[in-house]
Amino acid sequence: MKEQIVILDFGSQYTQVIARRVREGNVYSTIIHYNTPAAEIAAMKPSGIILSGGPSSVYTQGAPLPDKNIFHLGVPVLGICYGVQLLAQFLGGKVEKGQKREYGKGTLTIKDKSCALFSKLPQKLQVWNSHGDKLTKLPNGFKPVAVTENSEYAAIENRAKKFFGLQFHPEVVHTPRGKEIISNFVHGVCGCGKSWTMRNYVDQAVEEIRAQVGKEHVVLGLSGGVDSSVAAALLHKAIGNQLTCIFVNNGLLRAKEAEVVQEVFGRNFKVKLQYENATKLFLGKLKGVTDPEKKRKIIGKAFVDVFQAATKRVGNAKFLAQGTLYPDIIESVPIAGNPAALIKSHHNVGGLPKGMKFKLVEPLKNLFKDEVRLLGEELGVPKEIVWRQPFPGPGLAVRILGEVTSARCEILRNADAIVVEEMKASGLYYKIWQSFAVLLPVRSVGVMGDERTYDYTIAIRAVESQDGMTADWVKLPYDLLEKLASRIINEVKGVNRCVFDITSKPPGTIEWE
Repeated sequence: MKEQIVILDFGSQYTQVIARRVREGNVYSTIIHYNTPAAEIAAMKPSGIILSGGPSSVYTQGAPLPDKNIFHLGVPVLGICYGVQLLAQFLGGKVEKGQKREYGKGTLTIKDKSCALFSKLPQKLQVWNSHGDKLTKLPNGFKPVAVTENSEYAAIENRAKKFFGLQFHPEVVHTPRGKEIISNFVHGVCGCGKSWTMRNYVDQAVEEIRAQVGKEHVVLGLSGGVDSSVAAALLHKAIGNQLTCIFVNNGLLRAKEAEVVQEVFGRNFKVKLQYENATKLFLGKLKGVTDPEKKRKIIGKAFVDVFQAATKRVGNAKFLAQGTLYPDIIESVPIAGNPAALIKSHHNVGGLPKGMKFKLVEPLKNLFKDEVRLLGEELGVPKEIVWRQPFPGPGLAVRILGEVTSARCEILRNADAIVVEEMKASGLYYKIWQSFAVLLPVRSVGVMGDERTYDYTIAIRAVESQDGMTADWVKLPYDLLEKLASRIINEVKGVNRCVFDITSKPPGTIEWE
């Protein structure tokens, strides 16, 4: 990997967003812990360093501080929010508590148009602020290049050393032209090209997989979801028949899931596929269970047991492949009150189950979700899989409130298939985060024909989100809602009522359990 931007994480909830913005400019970025020794960073041969924001104050005891030698590596540095305050504090400037906290939208006025960060940008920009501290004295060699209503040092530079600082957040969507500012740093200041493409990444990843695996065999749990499917396609390209995929049908899958996976990977990709139909086992263990957490634990344990038994039948595999993504492996910075810790805890990586003596291979561990989709397209994985909406690990069990039975699974599977079909027909399926059906443990009286019915209720859920951490409900057109309700009630036996969930996250969750 010839070019990369290294990002030091000081606990900002936006650190991953910075990494994504750099990659959107076709340059590889990597996030590392804030106190990584300068010698280790030098060995990575970065083209530039970005210091992230964070919730701390640089002048307080115990504030997270980097190795001071990072400022002597001879590479450009960009400090963002807490990062600019660190830059100033380390190099002889002064940071103090601001009399007025600057939070939310602001107007940046550029005072020096020759600053490389603002190349080809207008004199006034909308920016997003989130800080209580402010610079009150600049280090020697620095000068202010932009101001906001509350800060005379909103952007600073030391042109000779190629050190820059921004008091606002260029990485967030609320700074509409912030992506260009980051691009100006990455391309204009650091001199990076645009070599981070999926086509180049495939070649690099194939080499890395072959170097790690050698001539050994690999097993992969294939779920039919985006991550495991793309991981399977990449591994198969790299090692061919050294890969065996194990597909476990737990009886909680979407409509035609098992058939699609076997068709795409078994017959089209010619991947060695071991199909395990464990429907009766899973539904048997879930009998009478209504508590959501118990359901998850039962399903998780049963999966490990079935998968473990299946790997023994594969035989001589030394490696277990997992579809771990980059957000899963970034460790939260251990700072008290760090908001990123709350966000990133959502992505815990369990590692290998106890008793499974495999080495781990994680072919997607350097990628974000959208990059995985692009990789899937590059590898020829069908659009229906690459761009499908997220589906929970425990499957339909978390969308069936109350006891999970074969009959209830069938009702929900049929209703959900209609939701997917109509969302695709409307053109909305690939534009939003998720849309699905939920089976409620509520039966109500209805009238169908001349008969009174006493059947279940289906809730329809449609949400928009960037990463699943927060979400807003989608205002589906009335005619689409009408069609969904009409089809579900008419075509799905056991349902006589439909409702639409208009809860955002927070306070609700995307899934119901």
